[in-house]
Amino acid sequence: MCLSIPAEIIEIKNKTAKVSVGGAVYNSSLDLIDNVKIGDYVLLHAGFAIEKIDKKEAEITLNMIKDALGNN
Repeated sequence: MCLSIPAEIIEIKNKTAKVSVGGAVYNSSLDLIDNVKIGDYVLLHAGFAIEKIDKKEAEITLNMIKDALGNN
């Protein structure tokens, strides 16, 4: 099974991005996707951005995760 989580790109240097997930910041490889910029949302899996996603879709998913964890 594969699990990915929406993350917002907050910084880009070469093919590495700093991404934010609920305020926590992680490094992410951009080797698997193109044409992303600061403010875009991506699906983060095992340290790789695997797909660019819509901001609204990201927010819906993040809210579902918060609800499931009881962090409303």
